[in-house]
Amino acid sequence: MTLPLQGKTAIVTGGATGIGLAISRRLVDDGARLLVAARSKDELDAGLVALTDLPGGQDAHGFVGDLSQPDAGDDLLEAAVTALGGVDILVNNAGGGVIRPTLEHTERSLQATINNNLWTTLRCCLAVLPHMRGRGGGRIVNIGAESVRNGLLDHAVYNAAKGGVHGLTTGLAREFAPDGITVNVVAPSYVRTSQAAEAVAAGTLPESVKLVLEQAVNLIPMGRPGEVDEVAAAVAFLVRPDAGFVTGQVIGVNGGSSMG
Repeated sequence: MTLPLQGKTAIVTGGATGIGLAISRRLVDDGARLLVAARSKDELDAGLVALTDLPGGQDAHGFVGDLSQPDAGDDLLEAAVTALGGVDILVNNAGGGVIRPTLEHTERSLQATINNNLWTTLRCCLAVLPHMRGRGGGRIVNIGAESVRNGLLDHAVYNAAKGGVHGLTTGLAREFAPDGITVNVVAPSYVRTSQAAEAVAAGTLPESVKLVLEQAVNLIPMGRPGEVDEVAAAVAFLVRPDAGFVTGQVIGVNGGSSMG
């Protein structure tokens, strides 16, 4: 049986933990050869170990770096071309923001939130797009956020960054459609990662964060958080060859938190 991504190569940024690791596992399981990008070697090593139970997972490659910095995207592309021979798929999952009331943000937390989410995505797209154009096409999936659409408590600055990712996506999708490159967003609502579950179980979450998570679940008609594999499934669809007519879309994985 031919796997849907057999012969394809992929980069997953932030691909060693949480949602990113689930995406990495799904793409490998679908036959892609993979390069995982992470911010630290310890994080990367743990993520690569977590892939070894999958056929092809033992051959996954890694990259360590801060992708918000100038030239980091070019370094990532060079590493991927060296390891994989080229890049067919880019999943911009690297992110993470400081979630707090707007007026409690500092210059440092503002910069960190924008850097981690918008700059990482922009720099990786700028690096990979000319390469994909030269190869005659490709797939880019940016991980956005449901909170951009539903105005979740304490997420204004985070939404500024992720909203920028949504806007970047539609602009790139229209510009690079003639080159055979699709660009889409997968926008999850609150997703139950192992790290979040452990913090809840240990009782170490601050009360303010508990309130945000409670509101996030209350906004979901299905009455539960999403699962990492549900987000990975949406990404897996968008990067398949038969999704070639889907571009410029924001695909909500949100249990109905927003509709339409």
